[in-house]
Amino acid sequence: MEILSYEFIQNAIYAAVLVSIVCGIIGCLIVVNKIVFLAGGIAHAAYGGVGLAFFFGLPVLPSILGFTLSISTILSVATYKQREASDMITGALWAFGMALGIILIDITPGYNVNLMSFLFGSILAVSKADIVLMLTLVIIILSLVIIFYKSFLTISYDFEFAKVKGINVGFLYFLILLMVGFSIVIMIKVVGIILIMALLTIPSYIVGEKANTLGKMMLFSSILSSFFCLSGLYFSYIYNITSGASIIMVAVLSLIIFKFLSVTFQKIKKSLG
Repeated sequence: MEILSYEFIQNAIYAAVLVSIVCGIIGCLIVVNKIVFLAGGIAHAAYGGVGLAFFFGLPVLPSILGFTLSISTILSVATYKQREASDMITGALWAFGMALGIILIDITPGYNVNLMSFLFGSILAVSKADIVLMLTLVIIILSLVIIFYKSFLTISYDFEFAKVKGINVGFLYFLILLMVGFSIVIMIKVVGIILIMALLTIPSYIVGEKANTLGKMMLFSSILSSFFCLSGLYFSYIYNITSGASIIMVAVLSLIIFKFLSVTFQKIKKSLG
């Protein structure tokens, strides 16, 4: 318990809880709307914001926020009416963001950036200023989901029916991708760019097979994400390993155990039936 007295541990726990809330909400929305690849494109393109921050000497998280929101806006406009071309557009922006970030960091004078912290996370390095920004974005996401929950529910399970009902699906599509951009900024310090999608999708996938409503799916995904983040944080501190990798390893092992138990249970049920 003595480790809880350290400020950096307290900040890490706050960050883990905030990330868990985001994973539960946004993870479910991208899974049920089948836009995982789009979200992955935004996540990896965020590296361009890292490059801009170091090249121009700007605060890192606000720079990433501005860049990811730009990418989210471009993707929403470019792919909404061209869903068949979304993979190509997403792949191009994904590569552009990564390439821009690498080039800008390469040409930054006096560059000595620890890229590992942005690629794979460094939850123990989260500052109070980071927590404030993350909390602000979580409040925005929660507010938007509460306000538009019924509309999100409708487009998530029947996109065409939502159009017929007169729901502004274009605006909601843009809103979801915008919130994905917010979530990337919240998560980047915890698990890093490379591992973000695993934490966004694994809890939602596990819970999605059991939850019968979107609201329950979001709630239990958030709880499961908290378990992954806090367990991973503990192992990261105890064994002095990269926090992001530790969190994702807990998540992946949990997924393997879940699938094994699920398949085993089905076989037993079938043999008894």
